Amino acid sequence: MVGAAVRLLRGSRLLTGNVPTCLSSWNIPPHVLKYSQSKASLNLSNNGLSSVPLQTFTKEELMIKNSVKKFAQQQIAPLVSTMDKNSEMDKSIIQGLFQQGLMGVEVDTKYGGTGASFFTSVLVIEELAKVDASVAVLCDIQNTLINKLIGKHGTEEQQATYLTQLTSEKVGSFCLSEAGAGSDSFALKTRADKNGDYYVINGSKLWISNAEYAGLFLVMANADPAMGYKGITCFLVDRDTEGLHIGKPENKMGLRASSTCPLTFENVKVPETNILGQVGHGYKYAIGGLNEGRIGIAAQMLGVAQGCFDYTIPYIKERVQFGKRIFDFQSLQHQVAHVATQLEAARLLTYNSARLVEAGRPFIKEASMAKYYASEIAGLVTSKCIDWMGGVGYTKNYPVEKFFRDAKIGKQTFFLHFIFCFIGLCRCLPCYVCSLLYYCT
Repeated sequence: MVGAAVRLLRGSRLLTGNVPTCLSSWNIPPHVLKYSQSKASLNLSNNGLSSVPLQTFTKEELMIKNSVKKFAQQQIAPLVSTMDKNSEMDKSIIQGLFQQGLMGVEVDTKYGGTGASFFTSVLVIEELAKVDASVAVLCDIQNTLINKLIGKHGTEEQQATYLTQLTSEKVGSFCLSEAGAGSDSFALKTRADKNGDYYVINGSKLWISNAEYAGLFLVMANADPAMGYKGITCFLVDRDTEGLHIGKPENKMGLRASSTCPLTFENVKVPETNILGQVGHGYKYAIGGLNEGRIGIAAQMLGVAQGCFDYTIPYIKERVQFGKRIFDFQSLQHQVAHVATQLEAARLLTYNSARLVEAGRPFIKEASMAKYYASEIAGLVTSKCIDWMGGVGYTKNYPVEKFFRDAKIGKQTFFLHFIFCFIGLCRCLPCYVCSLLYYCT
């Protein structure tokens, strides 16, 4: 673990330049507010983490967190505005993620991964989202869905082949949603018909993240429609497979540098050896992956909200109206204190659910709550920050309006996860609580 963190830090030494010392358009604030800083790490074993504050990190976690923060501020921040305007991820960013070891955080070192923990993945996603949520999405999907599913359900040969590529050069993409199977994803119509040692896939997918630059697609298709959702199977499909067509990227409101494309499968031949796990177990893998994926989305939304907040506070401490800083008006101080409290609550929910995963304890309810609350707070916080900055907050000269646009996706992706969450919560909470959660969305 220490070696993995040190390797990341060595990579960060290649970076040059210092963090900006003054606040200006599209620059990161010169400091992070004290209440969003990580606490001093303790030399604790994993077993000891359950008895310490949630924001107390191991030395390895703190080393990686700081390394990612430096990478995001120095390499990603200068390109955020351009990538957002052009709706395109800069290739150097993707290369940098691989070079920093951030595309295989939990993957075993024998496959070229960092060999760190799930909680470390959450910290990485949060730090990236503080600067650009589009980059965080790319990293999140790779770590919490693609690598995780292959690591859990792949054969030794599949892991040796694909995890090695996914940690060094190849981006992965998760293909589930369809035109008639959005929130009701298990109503998917994409088929996989067996033909000897191959399966032939026909159908289409929508809203596929990372599609434009992905080299590997995890495709959910029904290998036995007569069995309904129990026929859904997961296939590993390489980008250059004949019959796989990637459509034009969607022109989105936010996360504009994150590629989201439709896919079409026309007689795509996939060898039987490229089935991930067991035939008919794809729906189980999807649910399991999305359960942990919720924590990744919570980390994204937390990062977006905190990044926007950290950018805005220095501005309102410098802006003078009526002879004093606007931060010194008590009514604004009340708002800032309220928002800071909401951020802290979202962080604790997110960190707690991640620690539960690591401890091998039930976490679905907590993950669902973390995602729900972090998504709600991201929208509220970014909207407040625009209000506090006034006219300049509404312009594209400053990144606050981009944070606001990026935050909206948290609630857009929420409904599918909420359906799964609702089923899980009904087993854990009184009916009236579930009803309140349902109507709140």
